Amino acid sequence: MAAPLPEKVQTAVVTGGARGFGKEVCRSLHRAGFRVVITDVDPGAEAAALASELDLAGETGWTATLDVNKPEDFQHVLDQCIEHWGSVEVLVNNAARTKAEAVLDIDPATFNEILATNAGGTFTGCQIFGRHFKERGYGRIVNMASLAGQNGGTATGAHYAASKGAILTLTKIFARDLAPFGVTCNAIAPGPMDTPMVRSVLGDKIDAAIANIPVGQLGDPAFVAEMVTMLASPAAAFVNGACWDVNGGLYVR
Repeated sequence: MAAPLPEKVQTAVVTGGARGFGKEVCRSLHRAGFRVVITDVDPGAEAAALASELDLAGETGWTATLDVNKPEDFQHVLDQCIEHWGSVEVLVNNAARTKAEAVLDIDPATFNEILATNAGGTFTGCQIFGRHFKERGYGRIVNMASLAGQNGGTATGAHYAASKGAILTLTKIFARDLAPFGVTCNAIAPGPMDTPMVRSVLGDKIDAAIANIPVGQLGDPAFVAEMVTMLASPAAAFVNGACWDVNGGLYVR
């Protein structure tokens, strides 16, 4: 699915954009005509290589350090974007931690840490960028949720599943509160995608996991990234507070 090109060059900030699924999101947004700010807790060589891949001139592909546990990092990236381009139009909350553990074995401290990173980071991003979007009368927020947040998770831990369920609720809240100001907030809930993170979590159980998916295959990260780009476009003004399922038929509603 091809998203319409923005009427003018817009800027999109992607958290956790240096690797895995985040990298596909950055590529998709850039193809659609967005400037892309690739943020990560440790951007390093991977982010730099991706920025060069997107734009050797360094004009439409930037990197920035952003730890989603630090509100000041969100504010700093926002301030940098405003300084260089005058505004930001899109935020993609993608950064997340995951860990596969049995619920009775999870240390409460670990539970709280993962909730703080995944749900807390999404809340902070929505809040800080939402203020800017509200002030300028336009914005698009896309939050990456998960099938685990809908069905309680199977291969993932309770902390990850709970955090993704919280993201779905936060999406509804920000969508409702920001809608009168030209800002939309939507979520995408993928099932298992063919990413290094998913393969790492599933390990030697991957064949059994694929056999359990009605369509018999893992999700295509590039396709899901195109969904992000579509929801980030100006044309998506009538889509708000929605959760877009893409799970191979594992969860039907």
